[in-house]
Amino acid sequence: MAMMLFGAVTPFIKLSSSSSSPFLLHSITTTTRRRRSFSVTALSSSSPVRVRFAPSPTGNLHVGGARTALFNYLFARSNGGKFVLRIEDTDLERSTRESEEAVLRDLAWLGLDWDEGPGVGGDYGPYRQTERTSLYKQYADKLHESGHVYRCFCSNEELEKMKEIAKLKNLPPVYTGKWASATNEEVEEELAKGTPYTYRFRVPEGSLKINDIIRGEVSWNLDTLGDFVIMRSNGLPVYNFCVTVDDATMAISHVIRAEEHLPNTLRQALIYKALGFPMPHFAHVSLILAPDRSKLSKRHGATSVGQFREMGYLPQAMTNYLALLGWGDGTENEFFTLDQLVDKFTIERVNKSGAVFDLTKLRWMNGHYLRARPSEELTNLIGEQWKTSGLLTVSAGPFIDEATQLLKDGIDLKTDADKALANLLSYPLNLTLESQEAESVLQDNLSEFSTSLLAAYDNGDLIAALESQDSWKKWVKDFGKSLKRKGKSLFMPLRLLLTGKLHGPDMGASVLLLHKAGKSGIVAPEVGFVTLEERFEMLRQVNWETLSKDHPVKETATSVN
Repeated sequence: MAMMLFGAVTPFIKLSSSSSSPFLLHSITTTTRRRRSFSVTALSSSSPVRVRFAPSPTGNLHVGGARTALFNYLFARSNGGKFVLRIEDTDLERSTRESEEAVLRDLAWLGLDWDEGPGVGGDYGPYRQTERTSLYKQYADKLHESGHVYRCFCSNEELEKMKEIAKLKNLPPVYTGKWASATNEEVEEELAKGTPYTYRFRVPEGSLKINDIIRGEVSWNLDTLGDFVIMRSNGLPVYNFCVTVDDATMAISHVIRAEEHLPNTLRQALIYKALGFPMPHFAHVSLILAPDRSKLSKRHGATSVGQFREMGYLPQAMTNYLALLGWGDGTENEFFTLDQLVDKFTIERVNKSGAVFDLTKLRWMNGHYLRARPSEELTNLIGEQWKTSGLLTVSAGPFIDEATQLLKDGIDLKTDADKALANLLSYPLNLTLESQEAESVLQDNLSEFSTSLLAAYDNGDLIAALESQDSWKKWVKDFGKSLKRKGKSLFMPLRLLLTGKLHGPDMGASVLLLHKAGKSGIVAPEVGFVTLEERFEMLRQVNWETLSKDHPVKETATSVN
């Protein structure tokens, strides 16, 4: 049962209800310092679901904000409601239209289409706070007329002095209420002098308690708050005031936002009551944490949706992964399309504990979605990546088709495709021969094996075998018989000498691709591709005697046979 209670004498009165629905709010009573009471009925469970995502266009869309937007979107769609996008741009110094456009672009990329807001319109607009200033002035004047706010003429120096005194007395740094009881004559005198003033809200005595859908019961003592400003001396509204007015006048039924906004609920609840607005249901989502369990920030690497998009992440992977940061459907399943998330999502299953952002898991999930794409689509995507990055001079063709199929299992991001192809085209023979891992291969008469391989290349048998997989397999089998080798003792030295590596994708497919790359000339010159012809020339230059001194040949089962 979601409720809000506060009062001077009995601050924790509980209101009974026959319903256990977490979405039911009751009428409540407020007592101010002037002992003037009034009751307000909050939104009922039958009210249409309307949620909002309200970013500030002061930077890029953080993944935490994206998850909040996603949860609002899913809640609206799963309940047949409306998802509203509102731009909170009252920070005139930091807000830019470029940032707003970037946020809209990122939300659209994630597939989170809004029902009302910028570019869409709606019955509750305008949807930018800077276009709603007359509305805030209207409601501020209403609060002033009703006595819930008063003019405060304190200078910045006076306010700082109050803070210093409170600090010396180990008291909360709250406003002392100097102008709360000023006479009309005192106020008129300051107005006549043209003294700047703010509007301050009269905070009642007692305590406040809400029942958050996610976090449960949350309470505050109001004596730690002090009368707070709702309108600045320049006529601009303070965040908590305009947010309350906006949510109320836009008929927002549920406020789903980050837990760092939980303290704001205290001020907003007081404003709701003073204006006679019904309260929405609150649900405060946990923060997204870094691996060290601190708040995820730029010092931990990429944190904005735009950065992840530029890095090659797919929107399907991002929405799927963000949904799992604090939510699950109760099963072991980890893969959900956006439509499936809408079908499964319930706010009750959102965890109130912080969720750790695991980049490794996000990469893994992105790889799943990347490889799940239709073969032609995946090939086009990776082919375009190879051409754009300058590895290849074309973006389509047989080589790209076969290379994509060969390398895709090692590609989690489309940018990984560059490294995978560059690795295939490279030939680090000398480095591998000098490595400790190659010692066992060297000891197995690798120099003799190399001589036989060079002979097969020189007489044309090896090149002829590279026309198809079948001819390659037949040649390898015959070559192994001629050397009395099979299994690891055949394939390890063959891989090392042809690819320059001890590990990698299927050797036969790799060698056939290297042959095609050399013949087609589609590899960009600056890539440093080593053709098969060049590889065999390098093999002729290997000083096996020097290598043997470092890795003396031992009798093995193969050499004895």
